Amino acid sequence: MSPDRTDRRPARHLWPILGLLAGSVGAIGVSVLTPAGASSPQQALAERPIIVGVEGDAANGFGIDHADGTSLYPPTDSEAIAECGEYDTRAQRIRCRVEVRTWYRDLGDLQRSLAWVRANE
Repeated sequence: MSPDRTDRRPARHLWPILGLLAGSVGAIGVSVLTPAGASSPQQALAERPIIVGVEGDAANGFGIDHADGTSLYPPTDSEAIAECGEYDTRAQRIRCRVEVRTWYRDLGDLQRSLAWVRANE
């Protein structure tokens, strides 16, 4: 290999270290994402509320209905974006706006998915 060529692949002796690092990150991720009191990720998923309906839209607000009878009504997109303006730094405001857009995009996708499932039952 010539000295001016850059090889972006890790050296072979680094593979075990990268494997241990990936395993550690995965284990930490599972432990962080598992709610307190849940003994396994499967139990944690079973404890999460099951969404059975989504109504409304981002401009007027969504209503999220759960199988246990509870409902969640997040703010409209304009209210949520306005709240993002209260962050101190520009990076925090941008991150907040991206999270809001992603949240409402995903709610719209979920709403269309539930409608499709009901239409094809």
